[in-house]
Amino acid sequence: MTTDSTVTDADDSFHVFDTTLRDGAQREGINLTVADKLTIARHLDDFGVGFVEGGWPGANPRDTEFFARARSEIDFKHAKLVAFGATRRPGARAADDPQVRALLESGAPVITLVAKSHDRHVELALRTTLEENLAMVADTVSHLCEQGRRVFVDCEHFFDGYRANPEYAKAVVRAAAEAGADVVILCDTNGGMLPAQIQAVVATVLADTGARLGIHAQDDTGCAVANTLAAVDAGATHVQCTANGYGERVGNANLFPVVAALELKYGKRVLPPGALAEMTRISHAIAEVVNLTPSTHQPYVGVSAFAHKAGLHASAIKVDPDLYQHIDPQQVGNTMRMLVSDMAGRASIELKGKELGIDLGDDRDLVGRVVGRVKERELKGYTYEAADASFELLLREEAEGRARSYFRTESWRAIVEDRPDGSHANEATVKLWAKGERIVATAEGNGPVNALDRAMRVGLERIYPQLAKLELVDYKVRILEGKHGTESTTRVLITTGDGVAEWSTVGVGENVIAASWQALEDAYTYGLLRAGVEPAE
Repeated sequence: MTTDSTVTDADDSFHVFDTTLRDGAQREGINLTVADKLTIARHLDDFGVGFVEGGWPGANPRDTEFFARARSEIDFKHAKLVAFGATRRPGARAADDPQVRALLESGAPVITLVAKSHDRHVELALRTTLEENLAMVADTVSHLCEQGRRVFVDCEHFFDGYRANPEYAKAVVRAAAEAGADVVILCDTNGGMLPAQIQAVVATVLADTGARLGIHAQDDTGCAVANTLAAVDAGATHVQCTANGYGERVGNANLFPVVAALELKYGKRVLPPGALAEMTRISHAIAEVVNLTPSTHQPYVGVSAFAHKAGLHASAIKVDPDLYQHIDPQQVGNTMRMLVSDMAGRASIELKGKELGIDLGDDRDLVGRVVGRVKERELKGYTYEAADASFELLLREEAEGRARSYFRTESWRAIVEDRPDGSHANEATVKLWAKGERIVATAEGNGPVNALDRAMRVGLERIYPQLAKLELVDYKVRILEGKHGTESTTRVLITTGDGVAEWSTVGVGENVIAASWQALEDAYTYGLLRAGVEPAE
């Protein structure tokens, strides 16, 4: 592994190149509008990448519009906008090719050209000769350079082409570099390479051609990040990635672990000062734009990236967090989390209490009671690692000697009515006590749980107006293993938000409605606790 602490964000000696808006957008399930692309481009510029590839102008109206709007609507502070396109057509002149002209008309200061470097692709896909392909590369690169554009060349299918015909693959690299391309990028287009193979090929091509090289790795072997870093070890000074690893098939090299490795493991300054601490926020913000749930177990930025569950880990972390963490999570804008489960020991509970701002002191009996209750309840089907709010209520109950009580349930009832026309009606009635007042409320909903939630609000919002801000964000049901015949236990996890934060609660019962009511009770109780409301007497 190499280290180089001399690279700065203003230095051109190492490039972080993002292609989320082009290659990343090819992922199944992603369909970006122009507004989406503009928003993501701003996030990437805020993060401090050097280059943002916006798409293929002239290939489709959406990308053409993006470049037109990006010129006037985005004031790039760190990144340079890049247009993507292909070399000229066989037998034509680059100056006369309308697709090449569209690249120039995009106004992008940097252009990336895709070029064939696999001899079979040249002959079968382009249907031209190997010599003409070299001419197409040289002519297009030199023409764009003459027009004042900086040019990068993506050698498509390079590693497969190198395996089949290494001399021709290297000839494409030389043709691009000699025509004026600043960087020639070796692409593992099919994603089938492994790190040792990547490192050996990059080192050889660098020695044989003298060109400045970059790497573009797909993740079909699960090695895109490792392959990217292997190329850096071999001398590549330009890495192409996508946010959260989005891309065709299984994706591309993930921008965030690549950048974190370069900054924290290699000692390269590839981002502006302080930008690395924004990485988790940027990752989640882009996931929100593309409408995909962030991966909880993504390295560095996932919510579980620094989550600890085992009691042995917790005991060590209590002494020194570095014993079970490879970096301080704050370096990448993340946080350490302690998960509470039936695997928890005393150290886990003490650290979780500290995380929640509850001082357990040196009360070993208190910690022991909490550990015992967690293990007993998880045996019945509860899960506290996914329900921090329910755990905090349990912890406070043991620490304060009483449960947080804002209301008391007398009874509840949910009715599902099937009608002859095939429609359904869902109605719920709840009977509650709050601040000495008996409350009876009825409401209809889209389902029995929704009807219970609405009835609860109808009954309590007059006494606790703070509940008007609460919103049920997510709802999950799991049927646990049955004990006798068809009998089973149901676990419900509910996520609730107040516009500022979200929290999760758990309920377990003999049916989904009973379990949901428990989770709703905890969700409302925790919401009132967050709002600073004093418990009822």
